[in-house]
Formats: sequence, structure tokens, C-alpha cells
Amino acid sequence: MSALGVRLVRKVSSTRMFAKVAPHVVPAFDRTVHRLTRGKVLPSARMLPGVVLTVRGAKSGLPRVTPLACMHEPGGTWLLIGSNFGREGHPAWTGNLLKHPEAEVSWRGEKIPVRAELLAGEEREAAWRAVLGFWPPYATYQARVEREIRLFRLTRRP
Repeated sequence: MSALGVRLVRKVSSTRMFAKVAPHVVPAFDRTVHRLTRGKVLPSARMLPGVVLTVRGAKSGLPRVTPLACMHEPGGTWLLIGSNFGREGHPAWTGNLLKHPEAEVSWRGEKIPVRAELLAGEEREAAWRAVLGFWPPYATYQARVEREIRLFRLTRRP
């Protein structure tokens, strides 16, 4: 994507209208295309890197599949940002990971077993700075809500 395209997407994704519409459109579209292409295509990953997270539901124990933007770290881990598009309330997938940290991601067509860790303290602060450098609109999302946006680090399991 061009520099102009990135600036435009950042500006649009920071708006309240995007926060109202995107949660209903983006994940459903991503899930459908990802399923139809057998994990090879994730449309939102054209803007930001993304994974499709599969984790057991906190209450039901059933598999829950959620396409998410992520930040891939140099050591082969991923940061997941529970921004919920800057809306109140933590996204459901964060509660699922808190209860069931053993999960799976689809990353570039590969299914990878992972373990999630909720970041806190200095480790969270360092990760948050990296996330803001990677995608500045997350600062707008945080400014909109009272809660602290949850950050998880996903590490490959053997």
C-alpha cells in the first residue's frame, strides 16, 4: 500500500463512524474470505498484518474464530491488541484468552499452536510503545475508552 493509502486508512480507522461500522463488517468479511481460500487470504491484512485466532470460548468451551490485526515481532511472536475498535468493553476474544491461553493462529496460511500471555507493567508499556509506532490510531482508540486496552503476546507452542 502506498504511503498516501496508509495515511488515509489511519485517518479513517480513527473515526467514530469506523468504530461503529467496522466491527460488524470487517471480521465477517475476513472470516468468509479466509474460509473460502482455505486460510490463504485475509483481506484486512492488506492494511495491517493479521492472524485468525481460534480459542475456546470462556463460557461455552466451543472454538471461537476471530480475525485480528496483529504486530508480528522479530522473535517470531505476535502482539494482539484488544482495542475493540476504540469501543467500550473488552472484546470477547480477550476474555477467552484469559481463561484458555492455549490457542491456535492461522498466519499466512499456516496453522500454529500458540500460548497467550496478558502483558502488564513495564513489559506492557514497552509493547504499547512498539504498537503505537506500528499503528498510531491505537492511541486514538485508547483515548476514547476508560479501560486499559489489553495486550497479549502469543508464543509458538511445541
